[in-house]
Amino acid sequence: MKTLEKSELQVAEKVLKKHLPKSYKVYGYLYSINRGKPTTMEVVVDAWPDFKVIICRPNLRNRHVMDYTLKVTVFSMDEQIFRTTLTQENTVDWSLNFLFAGLDASNVPLIKDVSALKGVNLKTYTTVQMLHLPDISYLNSPAVDGELESRITSLDVSHIDLVNNTWKFGGDERGYRNVKNLISNFPSCCIKDEQGQPVSWILVYDYCAIGILYTVLEHRGKGYAKVLVSALAKRLHSEGYPLFSFIEEDNTVSYKLFKSLGFTEVPSYRAMWLEVNP
Repeated sequence: MKTLEKSELQVAEKVLKKHLPKSYKVYGYLYSINRGKPTTMEVVVDAWPDFKVIICRPNLRNRHVMDYTLKVTVFSMDEQIFRTTLTQENTVDWSLNFLFAGLDASNVPLIKDVSALKGVNLKTYTTVQMLHLPDISYLNSPAVDGELESRITSLDVSHIDLVNNTWKFGGDERGYRNVKNLISNFPSCCIKDEQGQPVSWILVYDYCAIGILYTVLEHRGKGYAKVLVSALAKRLHSEGYPLFSFIEEDNTVSYKLFKSLGFTEVPSYRAMWLEVNP
């Protein structure tokens, strides 16, 4: 395995862009890293420059790496090379508790085979579908009056607890650190009430996907989610970000929301989060 340096990461990003939408998860990480966002990840490939497997994995030399959930993300163009790569001792540390995050569901049987060979247990964390906006002209923006528009702004660090405590995958110290990183370093949008408190918000993950969309109960049914997704999509497009979101299979509300705004599903693609050594 070869660990990519700065100039090589930029080349790899361009290669992955040619394989969108299925390469979005790894592409998003590289997009983020190449623009100076803080990371505890490193990127390795099976060969260079003509790689067939590219892996984002925890950089265990980084002193902050254990502050966050350990995640391994893969894009593979060759199943046999991927299998061989995973069986090498230095590809991932199978003794750790980590997530295969955003793994192409077609690769799950391979992961299960290798994990059995390594003698480790697997647990399915979640399964998602992917929706993306390949062209900003597809965006169906809702009408927004001046009063509501004046209440749309970005989240700041004073809102970390609010977001963490309502996030399905948050609520603990790691969740707090994750949310702090996202609010501090990535775009976000929120709608505030008359007292200046956020009542609806949306963030961008460190792999550039749109997510953590939430509206407090008493403010639901006002169309805030559509307004925020649209506003954030426009901002991300203006800054050059990719426009995509992973939505859990049973989350029909978010699925219909993104579809209504013009996002397109990749029907043949499903991604999974698998926990190793749960």
